[in-house]
Amino acid sequence: MRILYLDLDSLRPDHLGCYGYHRATSPHIDRIAEESVRFTNYYCSDAPCMPSRTALMSGKFGIHTGVVGHGGTAADMRREGAERGFGDRLATESLPGVLRKLGMKTASISTFAERHSVWTFNAGFNEVLNVGGKGGESAEEVLPVALKWLEDNAKSEDWFLHLNFWDPHTPYRAPDDFGNPFANEPMPAWLTEDVFQNHMLKEGQHSIQDMNKLARSHYYKHSRHDKMIEEHNDLRTLIDNYDCAIQYMDEHIGKVIQTLDRLGILEETAIIISADHGENMGELGIYSEHGTADQGTCRIPMIIRWPGGLQGSVDEGLHYQLDLAPTLASLLQTSKPDSWDGLSYAESITQGTDTGRPYLVVSQCAHVCQRSVRFEKWLYIRTYHDGYHGFPREMLFDLDNDPYEQYNLAEERSDICKQAIYLLNEWHDSMMLSMKDDTDPLWTVMKEGGPYHAKEYKQ
Repeated sequence: MRILYLDLDSLRPDHLGCYGYHRATSPHIDRIAEESVRFTNYYCSDAPCMPSRTALMSGKFGIHTGVVGHGGTAADMRREGAERGFGDRLATESLPGVLRKLGMKTASISTFAERHSVWTFNAGFNEVLNVGGKGGESAEEVLPVALKWLEDNAKSEDWFLHLNFWDPHTPYRAPDDFGNPFANEPMPAWLTEDVFQNHMLKEGQHSIQDMNKLARSHYYKHSRHDKMIEEHNDLRTLIDNYDCAIQYMDEHIGKVIQTLDRLGILEETAIIISADHGENMGELGIYSEHGTADQGTCRIPMIIRWPGGLQGSVDEGLHYQLDLAPTLASLLQTSKPDSWDGLSYAESITQGTDTGRPYLVVSQCAHVCQRSVRFEKWLYIRTYHDGYHGFPREMLFDLDNDPYEQYNLAEERSDICKQAIYLLNEWHDSMMLSMKDDTDPLWTVMKEGGPYHAKEYKQ
């Protein structure tokens, strides 16, 4: 079996054509989606980058691995201690480690481990190719490495390639000569003048005013970020640049797909398209960042084209990204390690069965300390440290009627909040009772002074 995993940083699903976006950002991804199972309620368990990919590759929640942030103790995986043998368990119990035991060559083309000093991410890979940009590289730098790897390994029957593109991550840096194919297309309809004026009043991290400061202090070297957001139409700067980054990346993904076709292995190669997290584009008044435990940050695309699997199917169940590991184990007919927290949704891919969970709990401890419960049509967000955003302790959103999180219903729907708190406590109890450690890493972050990126903002 050949498996290509396209790990597309900061990609939110509703900016892809196959998820209903009105702009043509992703024609190559869309074509793969036509032959795939597309998941509409798929979430990273722990956001943002480092906690998410740690959960993906370890198959475990951040509360179990200890990785929930980007700095301090909560940026290191818990050690096995006295129980550790000659080799640690991660080498064989990580997702690539399990695939490697099946005889698959496992490779990663990514700078992620170096960017965040998360070397445990590399566990289980036969081969790690680092193009050297620490996450600052663009698709044209990644593509030649990917195409050469495919050329060199096309004849091998069993491999897993993790291929990481960064383009939708701020700063959005599609080359100037790429232009702006969306210059004459409307912005998302919900971003009205009234919404803009309300967001202009917001202060704190990742607000429009804060983004204007970052444009002057951090992003001024990138030509697409040199315009201040002062009027409603100026929001186009952020939306267009994000969409340009997606389309630019999509063009390079198209070349990867064309190479698989030319090498004669496209039809028999499983293709998985997903992300580490999304990107807030107005949710909670936040733009161009992935710093909350909400829909904008934590909902991600998942598209799986599996040889012999369903085509053109849509799964609306609730799933975590860490469910991918046991799903692949099931599809490949191998057992999963007992340490994994994920649940397989293989039957959603092969039979269209509803394999969704009754609810999800998602966490963010890098920019804020939040845990959220996603159930039925609700998103409940509980804030322990607001990261200087001005968030209240409780937020509740009706995603059917308010998918962009503009109307906090916590005060008027305390009954739903109580239900969410019950689910959150049930999850927390089960997590704490299923590990030998007695410390929740969220509280470690709090004791060490708060979320890493919030400490930077305070200074």
